[in-house]
Amino acid sequence: MASGNPFYDDLRNKPEVIDPPESEDLVEIVSESSVNDPAQIALKPNLTVSSSVRELLECPVCLNAMYPPIHQCSNGHTLCSGCKPRVHNRCPTCRHELGNIRCLALEKVAASLELPCKYQSYGCMGIYPYYSKLKHESQCIFRPYNCPYAGSECTVMGDIPYLVAHLKDDHKVDMHNGSTFNHRYVKQNPHEVENATWMLTVFSCFGQYFCLHFEAFQLGMAPVYMAFLRFMGDDNESKNYSYSLEVGGNGRKMSWQGVPRSIRDSHKKVRDSFDGLIIQRNMALFFSGGDRKELKLRVTGRIWKEQ
Repeated sequence: MASGNPFYDDLRNKPEVIDPPESEDLVEIVSESSVNDPAQIALKPNLTVSSSVRELLECPVCLNAMYPPIHQCSNGHTLCSGCKPRVHNRCPTCRHELGNIRCLALEKVAASLELPCKYQSYGCMGIYPYYSKLKHESQCIFRPYNCPYAGSECTVMGDIPYLVAHLKDDHKVDMHNGSTFNHRYVKQNPHEVENATWMLTVFSCFGQYFCLHFEAFQLGMAPVYMAFLRFMGDDNESKNYSYSLEVGGNGRKMSWQGVPRSIRDSHKKVRDSFDGLIIQRNMALFFSGGDRKELKLRVTGRIWKEQ
């Protein structure tokens, strides 16, 4: 919402998230396991933090939570360390010079607070110290997933059931039940790879969902095709499954066996790591047969659960 102050609003349009710096006096040391394990954090259902206290800890420029060092002007107005250079060392509230005054009292108030995870509505019931909360949220197992649909900049986020419905209804993705697949890929002009051609199919098996990607892209100067599987869940769960892919023709075939990557890893990250079945265009056209003017590939595969 606009504040009426153009200087103020211009800065708010460029938010910047600052990682909380290490501070022996203020940061509670939390183990890697407890940061992401609500069972390790005492639940305090009666804990409430007034909105006025939360507002005190909100930077008036970027609107993000403030972490040490928290700066203040001579009139007591506070500002996060990330926004201090952006306002040219002048308080955005009263325009006085900021100097190097730290608001130690507010930093200590923050150190005494314990707050619920922002993903509470997704199922996280943990209560975390103010200075540990940000780290927990970056790793929280309840945090929503990004839409795994490739080929567009879809910004939808949600839990797995929501994303499955979203893929089906909004992206019109093919949905299949079962752990085996026979995927046919046809392209009439296989020499055009500049505009990446991709397909996505979602498979439901073992009570989980998997995304099969098949696409064309440029690998250096060579156009290639790639097929790979992603798991709709976290990385620790994806390692419980394996999959195989096979493509061939004219009495030849290529095969691949791997572990599906979690959709926590972006589609581009998986593709750029070459973690899948890669087929050079010339080989793909050879598999297709005919006059090499049309790509006709059939990719078969299987998903299984490791014992």
